[in-house]
Amino acid sequence: MPISTKLFLLIAIVIAAQEVTQQPAQRPRRVNGTEQTTQAKKDSDEVDEGDVVRVNTQLVSVPAVVTDSAGRPLSGLRPENFRIIEDGQPQTIANFGTTQTPFEIALLLDTSGSTRDDVALIRSAANSFIEALRPGDRVGVVAFNQAQTVAEPIAAVEVLSPLTDDREQLRAAIENLGASQGTPYYDGLERVADSIFRDQPRDEVRGRRAVVALTDGVDSTSNSDFVSAKMKLSQAGIACYFIQVNTEDFVEDRLMKDCRDDGQLSLSQKQLQRYRRLFFPKAKEESFNSFCQMGPFERMSISRDLYNLARREMNELARVSGGRSFEAATLADARTAFARVAADIGTQYSLGYYPTNKARDGKFRAIKLEVRGVKDKAQVRARDGYYAPKQ
Repeated sequence: MPISTKLFLLIAIVIAAQEVTQQPAQRPRRVNGTEQTTQAKKDSDEVDEGDVVRVNTQLVSVPAVVTDSAGRPLSGLRPENFRIIEDGQPQTIANFGTTQTPFEIALLLDTSGSTRDDVALIRSAANSFIEALRPGDRVGVVAFNQAQTVAEPIAAVEVLSPLTDDREQLRAAIENLGASQGTPYYDGLERVADSIFRDQPRDEVRGRRAVVALTDGVDSTSNSDFVSAKMKLSQAGIACYFIQVNTEDFVEDRLMKDCRDDGQLSLSQKQLQRYRRLFFPKAKEESFNSFCQMGPFERMSISRDLYNLARREMNELARVSGGRSFEAATLADARTAFARVAADIGTQYSLGYYPTNKARDGKFRAIKLEVRGVKDKAQVRARDGYYAPKQ
């Protein structure tokens, strides 16, 4: 072959190689269980079906339970049966999980205050919940315990087990449940987001994460607060389920006792100051510094306000996240409530989309999920929105 011809071919091969390496990278997309890739649009940020998603775009997960008019779960729905709308704008479903897809669950067990003497009941109920889950579901266990400091013991959040599907490991973790003299409830919720769900979910469980909390919801020792915990759970797309244990009568009876009585309970300084900020923000701090100097009616009023606040907060977290709250009159009823939670989780779909609004402004985005193509009138329970990330 003449040298000029060889040189021409060599130049052509180099140019072709450069064109291949300059093609934009393709990212796999999973829709209805299959991966898809396409070339990104050059002149548009809109994310359509099959488009490559930009690296800085956040997938928004939407857990959902769909029932018929009689309240029976509807199974067998497909992505085309759903329509997602964010702030009035239709969105494209990029991720879909059926009711059979595995779940990842953080089990938060409140072993403080009035539940300290009933840890055996909590263990039994928690074990029954784990046994009711499906093969492939993974669970992490979080509880409260007493941590020893230089000054005095304090209530602390303890991760007893990371996410695992090893039932023996989970039973061993539950057997190691401790107890605390305070309730770091908000800190516990944040620990779920920061520790149990720290890593990004695997593709097959994307949008299928939940926290199941057995608690009365009355915080006494946390460094964080409800707003902060709610924000973290929302950003992580975690569905919130609560088994609301009624401890109000037990606690109120002991709050009325004299401070020198061995069976007496006191509201902590953190509780009193949080109460002041929420209910009497203009009151002086010193007015809420001494629980023992308060009269019985003032103690009773504060206690009832805190319990009502806790119930509102748990119901709000459940509603906005697509979860649910169940009441347990006593810890003996917790086993039945756990069974209802397991059944509800087993009927949940998960959808995900890349929002067309890519502004990283930290603002709330409202989500509306619609179901179509079903004979009976469907009822949908799903998260109602999320906070966009900030720059």
